[in-house]
Amino acid sequence: MDWLKEAVIYQIYPQSFQDTNGDGIGDFQGIIKRLDYIRSIGINTIWLNPCFDSPFGDAGYDIRDFYKIAPRYGTEEDFEELVKEAHAREIRVVLDFVAGHTSMDNPWFQAEAEKPHSADSNRYIWRNRDFDPATGPQKGDFVSNFFWYQPALNFGYSEITEPWQDPLHAPGPQKNREEMRKILAYWFDRGCDGFRVDMAGSLVKPQDTPASVEATKAIWQEVRAWMDEAYPDRVLLSEWSFPSRSINAGFHLDFMLHFNTPGYSSLFFNGKGTLAPPKDQAYCYFDAEGQGSLDVFLKSYSEQREATRGKGLITLPVGCHDFQRLRCAPRGWDELRCAWVFFMTQAGPPTIYYGEEIGMRFVENLEPKEGSTLAGITAVNAGTDLGERAGTRTPMQWDDSKNAGFSTAPAERLYFPIDPDEDRPTVESQDKDPNSLLNFVRELIRLRKANPVLGTDGEFTFLNTTEQHYPFAYLRELDGARCLVVINPSRHARSVDLRVAGEPCEVLLGQGCVCERHGESLSVTVAGHGFGIIPLR
Repeated sequence: MDWLKEAVIYQIYPQSFQDTNGDGIGDFQGIIKRLDYIRSIGINTIWLNPCFDSPFGDAGYDIRDFYKIAPRYGTEEDFEELVKEAHAREIRVVLDFVAGHTSMDNPWFQAEAEKPHSADSNRYIWRNRDFDPATGPQKGDFVSNFFWYQPALNFGYSEITEPWQDPLHAPGPQKNREEMRKILAYWFDRGCDGFRVDMAGSLVKPQDTPASVEATKAIWQEVRAWMDEAYPDRVLLSEWSFPSRSINAGFHLDFMLHFNTPGYSSLFFNGKGTLAPPKDQAYCYFDAEGQGSLDVFLKSYSEQREATRGKGLITLPVGCHDFQRLRCAPRGWDELRCAWVFFMTQAGPPTIYYGEEIGMRFVENLEPKEGSTLAGITAVNAGTDLGERAGTRTPMQWDDSKNAGFSTAPAERLYFPIDPDEDRPTVESQDKDPNSLLNFVRELIRLRKANPVLGTDGEFTFLNTTEQHYPFAYLRELDGARCLVVINPSRHARSVDLRVAGEPCEVLLGQGCVCERHGESLSVTVAGHGFGIIPLR
C-alpha cells in the first residue's frame, strides 16, 4: 500500500495516554485532544492497542466482543469522532486485531461451555468437554494461546494426532475464518485504515511446524486477497516477527521484534527491564561501553530484507508495550540520540511507542496489572526471571501539573502510577527546549521526509566488517542519490575507513562526525555518542 511507505507510526497504549473524564484511565477523547501534538512530531499514522470490550485480564488482548468499544475508552461514536478528527489532520488510524484467541467471557466461548458436546461447539479447541459443569471449564480443558484464560480459536490442525483435533476445513475453522472478515469489514466501514494483528502466526496448530506455518499463511493470503478486492486502501500489519513468513502470507508490514528472528535484542536489551538480552551477550550494541556486536542483527536483518524485497515492509519499533523502554538504565540521553538516528534512517516505516519521543524511562518495581507480568510464559520469557511490563506502560507525561497532566483523578486511581522521578521529562518542557530529545526527533522525521533516500524505498547496505563494529555505518541509495549514515553509541571516539565511492557533502545532521576522502577510502571519525547523516555525490 503506497501510503504505508510514507507512514510514521505512533503506537498509543490507550489506557495510559490521556484521561479526560477523571477516572484515571485514558480514553478516545484524550487521544482526540492530543492529535495536534501527534501531528506536530511528524506522525501520520496512529496504532491503538486493543480497544474492544474486554474483562481486561490481559489489558484488552482478551476480547469479549469484537464489535463493541470498551466503555473505559468511550463509545463507538467517540471512535468515529476520533477517526474523523485524525483524518482531518491527515493521520490514519490502525486498530489492533487479536485473531487467534478471545476472553473466556466471550459469548462464543460461554455458549460452548454451556453445551460442550453440541455439534456447534467448535469455535474453540476443546481437549476435555467433560469438565465439571458446576465450576465450568478450567485450565487444561481447552487450548490457550497466551495466558491460560485466553482460549484459542479453532483454525484447525495441520497434523491430526488426537481425537479432539479438527482438520483445517472442519466447520469450526471455516466459521472462524468467515468471522475474521466480518470483524475487519465492520471496522473498515467505520473508518479504520488497517489492523495490526496480534500473534499473527498463532492460528493453525500445532504452532510453528512447517505444515501449520504454511496453513496459517494460506489463511492470511485469503484475507489479503479479499481486502485487495473489497478494501484496497487498507493495510495489515503483522506481529509475527518473521517477515519472510508474514510478508509472503499477505501482510503489508511486519515488526522485527525480540522473538522468532534474532537481532533486535542484541541491539537494545541491556539486562534491565522486561526481557533479557541473548544469553551469550554481555553487552548490547547501543551501549556506552562500546563492546557490543552487530553480527547477529546484520545477518538476520539482511536475510529478512532480501526475502521480502519488493513484497512488503519491515519495521524495527522504537519501544513497545511488551518490553522495556529504550531509556532503560544504564542507557543515557546521549545513547538515546544515537539510537534515534538509527531508527529514523531505517529502510521501513518508523514505529514510535508513545513517550519514547521525550525519553520516558522504564519504571522499575511496579506492581503488575492486567496481565502485565510475563512470568511463567516461557515462549516469551525464555526462562528468565524478568518479565514485568508494567514499567513501560506508565502514563504519558504531558506537563508538570497534577499527575503529569495525564488525569485529574486521585493518584491512587490512576491506571498505573506516574513516574515518581522529579526530573521526569514532559512534553511541555521539551517542546520549549530547542535542544530537547523531542525536537531532535522532530528534526529526524523532517529530514527523512525531505530526503527520500532515507525513506522506505531506498536501498540499505551495511558497510561494517566482522572485525569492526563501531561506528555503525550503512549506505542509503535511491534514484542516484546516496547518503552515508554513521552512528557511534560508544562513549569512546571511533574511526573507520570505508570503501565507498563519492565525495562527502555538508552533513544533514551530525554530532562529532568528520569525513575525509583518501583515495579509494572514505575516512570517518566519530566522537563518543556521535553520529552523522552525510550525503555523497
